Amino acid sequence: MSETRMLLANAEDPELRTLEGYRRHGGYASMEKAYGEMEPDEVLSELENSGLRGRGGAGFSMGKKASFLPRGDMDKYLCCNADESEPGAFKDRELMQRNPHQLIEGIAIAALAADAGRAFIFIRGEYATQADILDAAVAEAYEAGYLGDGILGTHRRLELVVHRGAGAYICGEETALLDALEGKRGNPRLKPPFPAVQGLYGGPTLINNVETLSNVPHIVGKGAEWFRGFGTEQSPGTKVVSVSGCVTRPGNFEVELGIPTRELICDLAGGPPAGREVKAFYPGGSSAPVLTAEEGLDLPYSFEDMAAAGSMLGSGSIIVADDTVSIPHMALRTARFYHHESCGKCTPCREGTNWTVKMLDRVVRGEATPMDLDIVASVQENIIGHCLCVLGDSMAMPIGSMVRKFREEFEEVIAAAGPDTETERLNVVRAPAETLGAST
Repeated sequence: MSETRMLLANAEDPELRTLEGYRRHGGYASMEKAYGEMEPDEVLSELENSGLRGRGGAGFSMGKKASFLPRGDMDKYLCCNADESEPGAFKDRELMQRNPHQLIEGIAIAALAADAGRAFIFIRGEYATQADILDAAVAEAYEAGYLGDGILGTHRRLELVVHRGAGAYICGEETALLDALEGKRGNPRLKPPFPAVQGLYGGPTLINNVETLSNVPHIVGKGAEWFRGFGTEQSPGTKVVSVSGCVTRPGNFEVELGIPTRELICDLAGGPPAGREVKAFYPGGSSAPVLTAEEGLDLPYSFEDMAAAGSMLGSGSIIVADDTVSIPHMALRTARFYHHESCGKCTPCREGTNWTVKMLDRVVRGEATPMDLDIVASVQENIIGHCLCVLGDSMAMPIGSMVRKFREEFEEVIAAAGPDTETERLNVVRAPAETLGAST
């Protein structure tokens, strides 16, 4: 099984990150077409007709999202969400590191479609190397006339700033990202108003992630119909999928949406080590409800098929657990992450993540009862749909699915006598983390 490379084309060329290397592979031709031959509404129409869905998790139409911004002389903004902190996700890191000008070109074209004059790349603070690469690429783009005043000889202007985050997962939520950009604590905002109406500094704002914006030059350069020739009718295009966990060849793989999930996990990523079998996997990062091997391996990997199976494609980050992994310990590890990263602003998330960790800790210590599993499941149900943002849901959905699908395993762990000493207990809790191997 081979990849279908669009965004990762020529990624092995070390010169691709420079302006000269990018131009050598046809870079900025789409931007010249958009600014020289097309009106903003034509660019927007091309993006809408392409069917490009957001690659950050929600899967909403990128073109339709851009169309929500009002027209007029008010200041409008474009924010690129590069705060890639979802456990299991590392695709945006590679896209920025190998081909930063592809992202810059996508931002410039999307800003034209949205009539935005200022843009920001909000990059995860831990991505210091990638931020340095972006800074250098942005400087090259300014010098070449692709950014700044009078872009490509037109009257249009675009200012682009690379802004480094401070390590908070919550800033991946779009309104928390806006607060952080404004110098405030990164907390989610109450919606409505939505960012398209009242976003950064109170102005209309378009927010898309790195992979979404990196698709824009290809769509404008070759056309919406060309783009729709890849993938499925409801999920057109390619997808860069991060595969990690219990596989022999973890990494990023660019494939057409709709590829059988088994080919992604067992062929491209090599499958589990010899003698092991896939037990379960997160289809879209740690916030996606887990699917068992029987449920998910033979499904097409697309937005619609993952949703129909009761999970989601999310960020496109598959984490594989084989038959050596303890699901209760994996659940505890997942819950601890979201509890640690909760901003604490709303009660269902703040208290729900806290109680989930406490209950799952009792389970792995062998101190819980089967009734506690019912309580854990009930807590997840009371979190979902009741939080200011989706962080609470991001824990509740996978934890709820694990308790529901692997209840017998949870009961077996409860039935087993827990270790007597604190040191032994910590060793038991930490051991499965090595086998999970999720990378951020």
